[in-house]
Amino acid sequence: MMDLVDLRSDTVTQPTEAMREAMRRAEVGDDQWGEDPTVRRLEEMAADRLGKEAALFTPSGTMANLAAVLSHTRRGDEVIVESRAHTYLTEAGGMSAVGGVIPRPVAGERGVISAAQVEAVVRAPNVHFAPSRLLCLENTHNRAGGTVMTTAQTGEVAAAARRHGLAIHLDGARIFNAAVALGVDPRALTRDVDSVMFCVSKGLSAPVGSLLAGEAAFITRARAARQMLGGAMRQAGVIAAAGVVALESMVERLADDHRRARRLAERLAELPGLRVDPAAVQTNIIMLEVDDAPRVVERLAAHRVLAHGVDRRTIRLVTHRHIGDDEVDRAAEIFRQVVPLAAGKF
Repeated sequence: MMDLVDLRSDTVTQPTEAMREAMRRAEVGDDQWGEDPTVRRLEEMAADRLGKEAALFTPSGTMANLAAVLSHTRRGDEVIVESRAHTYLTEAGGMSAVGGVIPRPVAGERGVISAAQVEAVVRAPNVHFAPSRLLCLENTHNRAGGTVMTTAQTGEVAAAARRHGLAIHLDGARIFNAAVALGVDPRALTRDVDSVMFCVSKGLSAPVGSLLAGEAAFITRARAARQMLGGAMRQAGVIAAAGVVALESMVERLADDHRRARRLAERLAELPGLRVDPAAVQTNIIMLEVDDAPRVVERLAAHRVLAHGVDRRTIRLVTHRHIGDDEVDRAAEIFRQVVPLAAGKF
């Protein structure tokens, strides 16, 4: 039987042998008491990598994003978000259900909200309106196809938000993908925001965890929010150790994932029945359009190629360290066989 080619997400990555060894040898303590040295080391590394005062280790990016919203807002506030943002669409409505805040979706250009759009939608003080309190950005942008916000774009929209007294949170689940794609220090992409979250459990290949970074006072509030959300952990150094290895050794190789995503997109663009723009592939995510996407996904799975069906016409493919050149070629060939069958042409 042929090996599985799993393109559903970079969350399927397995920890490296170095991570497994670090987890086995990790020095641990009770993290809820602030006594786990490995967690503290990971948090310090995260804060330093993103140019922030402090950081907090959480079980997931969704929890970190929600803790950030809780720490920046009060119930009844309004949060400006991009209309396809992860915080808005795919975090189970947490900001409203738990935080009591109201999302204000804005359709960005390839996932990027402009300064002009913020100026247009921010609420002037008025007793009838929920006050605009927070701007949430996303870099890279998942639903837009792994697109990146540049340093200039981030700075411009952040300046507009600050003119109106808004705090700024960045869902940077794949911020290191953005930094590698742009060839910049990640601090350049986070210096204009108040808080930022990133995942070590996606392309960086650690098994569990995300980091939330910001000013020390903000992290103190976020730590209380994490407690309320059930995210406080005990001997969490066992999993934090993998995150340390991820930051030390897994960032630069993300360029390989980007190269393979573009190569796969170029191969798929040659196939009739698929609609994909290779020039739009900036990092490790490909969004392609096809008639009857669920049927295509089902037929791909029958050939041991896994893809994520976003909706009836859209499929997402994500490259990661388990997808090499051979897997790219095989996936492209299976698509060539499957798409005509799914359309009933053969």
